[in-house]
Amino acid sequence: MRMKEAIGNSGMKKISNRQFRFCVGIAIVAGLCLLIGFRSWAQTHPPNKEETRMSHASGTFDVKLAPQDDKAEDTALGRFTIDKQFHGDLEGSSKGQMLGANTSVKGSAGYVAMEQVSGTLHGRSGTFVLQHSGTMTRGALQLSVTVVPDSGTGQLAGLTGKMDIKIEGGKHFYEFEYELGADSK
Repeated sequence: MRMKEAIGNSGMKKISNRQFRFCVGIAIVAGLCLLIGFRSWAQTHPPNKEETRMSHASGTFDVKLAPQDDKAEDTALGRFTIDKQFHGDLEGSSKGQMLGANTSVKGSAGYVAMEQVSGTLHGRSGTFVLQHSGTMTRGALQLSVTVVPDSGTGQLAGLTGKMDIKIEGGKHFYEFEYELGADSK
């Protein structure tokens, strides 16, 4: 059934083929105008790049791990407190807890940790929490260190990101890719 007939059968006024084609043409032209207008608006109103741009921070850190005596029967598990001092683009300190497990195979182990960082990141001060998950399979390391969502405070509110940790010559280095959302000021 053609559109003209469907409109006619619905109780609306019947229109000629010429009038129908004219209305369809107007609708197409109006749609194209809206599309062109939206495209022009989108080009003159780009997203706020400041809010969506990833930033990079790097530096070194000193870490002290202190074993906690849990008097656990299983000696493969160990719990530690973490005390870090960050230097570089992130200046500050952190305190945290780590739970680790060793195996009977040399170079195989795992750990999880949570640490609260307090300091200044590229001139913005506040706190945030890092969550660690690391495994080592016969010497091959896999490590994930991410910012806990919505853990940022102060000028670091809205912080998201991932941190890479490297150890070279006994010295600890970090590379931090992060974003500061609209919540940060």
